[in-house]
Amino acid sequence: MADNRLPEAGDRIAKLLARAGVASRREVERMIGEGRVALNGKVLDTPAVKLESLSGVTVDGKHVATAEAARLFAFHKPSGLLTAEHDPQGRPTIYAALRNALPKNAGRVIPVGRLDFNTEGLLLLTNDGELKRAMELPSSGVPRTYRARAFGDVTQAQLDELIEGVEIEGVRYGKIEADLERGSGKNRWIEMTLTEGKNREVRRVLEHLDLKVNRLLRTAYGPFELADLPRGQVVEIRPNEVERFRKQLMRSSR
Repeated sequence: MADNRLPEAGDRIAKLLARAGVASRREVERMIGEGRVALNGKVLDTPAVKLESLSGVTVDGKHVATAEAARLFAFHKPSGLLTAEHDPQGRPTIYAALRNALPKNAGRVIPVGRLDFNTEGLLLLTNDGELKRAMELPSSGVPRTYRARAFGDVTQAQLDELIEGVEIEGVRYGKIEADLERGSGKNRWIEMTLTEGKNREVRRVLEHLDLKVNRLLRTAYGPFELADLPRGQVVEIRPNEVERFRKQLMRSSR
């Protein structure tokens, strides 16, 4: 008599598929709910299945390749690109620029976090959905650093108060380190480091201080920096740096 029970050992299938770069763990769970994932021909209806490997697993009828080592790419995103694969409004996306910028052997990569349409700077891309998720979680505490050029009057003392966080229209923003760069006039550069990365966080916090942001640039994400990477270009981060960071991140998120 055939044994139709599903395996119990190993890792959850959503984690394995995320690790293989199919999608984030949450997106994989949604795909399973839509009946798009099968094991040995049997459509799965729960993400709780545990497996030792992805052998026999298909997504949309296609077999899933074994997970590759985690790869991480730094992309200098120009302003005027959407961080998405497609846009119903027909706006240009990062993938149009990435087609020529990524190495030919990069395979499928997904962005770590997002940058708004008009925000430029460092956007990290990875083939590892589990690494992406860990880097994005606020609980991981991965710092993101931005430089914002803003019009208006503000003092360093006002910016120092952001270290305690701030609530704006019912939304609580956590600790922000903000430094007013030297200069004069109404247009000033402000460097801000935060760990939550909520939607439009930098712009909303500065607008709360009656400042109008006219340029926003992300310069660092965790230990990885934009440095002098030209706009629209991609560079792969060394594998040993990625693996060292991944291990530190996984330990801190346990």
